[in-house]
Amino acid sequence: MTAAVPMPHNRRPDRCPFRPHPELERLRDQEPDLPRVRTSNPQLGEFDAVLVTRYEEVRQALADPRYEAGFAFDGTGPRTVMNQPGILLNYDGAEHTRYRRMLSGAFTVKRVRSLAPAIRRVVDEQLDALEQAGPGADLIETFAGPVPLLVICELLGIPAEDRDGIQRRSATGTDASGSLETQLENFAAMAAYMGELVRRRRAEPGDDILGDLIARHGDELSDDELIGMGNSILVAGHETVTAMIGLSTLALLREPDQLAIVRDDEEAAPSAVEELLRLLAVAPPLVRQAATDLDLGGRPVKAGERVLLSTLAAHHGTALVPEAPDRLDVRRAPVPHLAFGYGPHQCIGQQLARLELRIALPALLRRLPGLRLAGDGDAVRYRNDALVFGVARLPVAW
Repeated sequence: MTAAVPMPHNRRPDRCPFRPHPELERLRDQEPDLPRVRTSNPQLGEFDAVLVTRYEEVRQALADPRYEAGFAFDGTGPRTVMNQPGILLNYDGAEHTRYRRMLSGAFTVKRVRSLAPAIRRVVDEQLDALEQAGPGADLIETFAGPVPLLVICELLGIPAEDRDGIQRRSATGTDASGSLETQLENFAAMAAYMGELVRRRRAEPGDDILGDLIARHGDELSDDELIGMGNSILVAGHETVTAMIGLSTLALLREPDQLAIVRDDEEAAPSAVEELLRLLAVAPPLVRQAATDLDLGGRPVKAGERVLLSTLAAHHGTALVPEAPDRLDVRRAPVPHLAFGYGPHQCIGQQLARLELRIALPALLRRLPGLRLAGDGDAVRYRNDALVFGVARLPVAW
C-alpha cells in the first residue's frame, strides 16, 4: 500500500482533463486483480479502498445494495456533509427509501419540464451579464457558476442577496484539500443558514421545494432532517452542473467541428449532453462499503472493505464505448453511462441537470458564435482537489 493519493478515482493527465490518467487506464485494461489504494478525505481521513475501474464492475457495485453508501453516518458525531440526518447518501435500505420517496415529488419529469422557462430566463440574464463583462471574462465566474446556482436557489426559495454566501460555502464543502476543522466550521454555517430557511418555511411554506416538503411531510420530518435535505439539494444541485458547463465549454472549444454541431443543430443537444456527461465524468467519488463478503467480477471483496468507484475510467473503456471512447462525438448514440450513478442511490435530480445543460450550452454558443479561449489558454485552471472535478477559471473572448 503506497502513500495516500487524493482522488485516485478521478486522476487525469496534466493539462488534459478529458481522459483518465494513464495509471487508471493501466489498472482498468491490464491489472487482473482489484487494486487496493490508500486515499484521503477531509471528513473521513485516510482510508484504504478497493479501486474499481471497469464499467461492468462499477455498475455491479452501484446496483447491489450490499455495497452500502451510508457507512459514514454517526448520529452522535459532529455534523458534516457526510454525517447529517436527511442527506440521502447517509442511508441505505428502508430509511433511504423513505427519504427518497419524500424528495421524488420535487423532481418528477412533469415538474422539471415546467422549469424550462425559468431556466431559459436565468440563462439569458447571465448571458447578458457575460456580454457586459466583455471579452476576457471568466466564464466560470460570470456564467457557469451563476446559472445552476440561481436555478437551485429559486427552487429552494433562497433570496438573491444570500447567493454569494451560498456559493462560497458550497465551494468550501466540496474542496477535498481543506482540513476537517475548516469543513466542520463551514458545514455549521451551512446548517445554520438552512435551519433559518426551514423555520421560515414552517411558518409560511410557499411553493418552493422546502415548502412542498413541509406541506406534504412536515409532521414526519424534523428540522434537522429538513436541513440535511435542503443542503444536499443545494450542493448537489449546482456544483456538478457548474463543473459540466465549464468543462463542456472547454471541450467544445477544443473541438470546433463538435462545437459547430451543438451551436447550429437544434436537435443535437440531447445526444451532445449525454456524450459530454460520459466523457467528462465530473461526479464526486462514489464510495461504498461491503456489508458482507462479496465479489466484483469474480474477485473477492471482504466485509467492511471500502470500494472506490471510478466512473471516469469506466466511461473511457471499450466495454461501454467499443469505438474511440476517448473521442468527443456529440452525435454518438447515448450509452448507459454512470454520470448520475446507478441503482438505489442514483441522482434524484438528474433530469433537472440534463435540462439545464441542454438549454445553457447551445444558448451560450449561439449568443457568442465567436467564443474562444482568451490568450493561449494557459490561464485555464482546474479544480484538481475538488470532490467534483471541473474548471476553476476559464477566461474567454469572442
